[in-house]
Amino acid sequence: MQAQGARYLRGLMAQVDRKNGWQLAEHQTPTNLQHFIARAAWSADEVRDELQQSVQEHLAELTGILIVDETGFLKKGTQSAGVARMYSGTAGRIENCQMGVFLAYSSSTGHALIDRELYLPKDWTEDRDRCRKAHIPDTVSFATKPELARQMLRRAVASGLSAQWVCADEVDGSDSASRNCCEELELGYVVAVTSAAHIFHNGLRGRVSDHVAEFKKRDWKRLSCGAGTKGERLYDWAIVRWPGAPESTFERGLLVRRSLKDPTDLAYYFFHAPRGTSLREVVLISGRRWAIEECFEQTKQLTGLDEYEVRSWIGWHRHITLSMLAHASLVVMRARQPAEKKAANF
Repeated sequence: MQAQGARYLRGLMAQVDRKNGWQLAEHQTPTNLQHFIARAAWSADEVRDELQQSVQEHLAELTGILIVDETGFLKKGTQSAGVARMYSGTAGRIENCQMGVFLAYSSSTGHALIDRELYLPKDWTEDRDRCRKAHIPDTVSFATKPELARQMLRRAVASGLSAQWVCADEVDGSDSASRNCCEELELGYVVAVTSAAHIFHNGLRGRVSDHVAEFKKRDWKRLSCGAGTKGERLYDWAIVRWPGAPESTFERGLLVRRSLKDPTDLAYYFFHAPRGTSLREVVLISGRRWAIEECFEQTKQLTGLDEYEVRSWIGWHRHITLSMLAHASLVVMRARQPAEKKAANF
């Protein structure tokens, strides 16, 4: 079984046109590939745990960042586990797809996906016969995407993975239970929220978008949230801080980003940071969420994340986990290369 797993990983990292079942079998000729990925006796969760240990060994640092996001996998038919008509950011519209919730780890050394959960809509979890046909265990019940993200955050911290921050988009950032989870885990966060999110400030409770009107010209600072493909990503930023509990070493606050080209284009973030954290550092952390987008792009292009040909719950988690492991291996190999060679990779 271990030898088959190694061949599957080599196939995922090989330079073939597509990483589907036929081409993987042709490239590495593993014995009964479909049996290995869907029915053989091995645990994808144990592989995930080994992946996290490897990331801790080769990529981790004390100021590491955990990043939550989701990505869609377009599918035909109705039999693949969790498939439904849902909005897919991948397609930019409502499509027939599966939705995976992912956790990535980012450090100055590199970034990689470290955990995954397949989202099951209520139409699935309320139909146990349909679930059994897709080999979904009876113990799996409905969980929202933020609930799945919280499970992964808790697992990452319990594994001993070194991390100080969490980044997330509006789906998780607007969820108060997810923010509370980060605080319970003693993690800082910079998470996107919608304009409808509420704060209590200057004696008034209102939408975050309403408070922006109170900002003065001097409140805005022009800063970069990190380098992009076209240079530094410059925006105007404003910050509002409010203290946490007296015994806490953290403070909370609101961060607002304003486009230089269109001053009406605003983005909002809640943050939870060690007292005294500078505006510049909070801004830089907010910009690190892009790392998981890069992970999605690389795993789909290089290690076949979205090119699986399985329908079952078990098969999805196995293929996705091995694709993540293959990508993390490439990231570690790149991190070990001399600096002048790294630009030629990815």
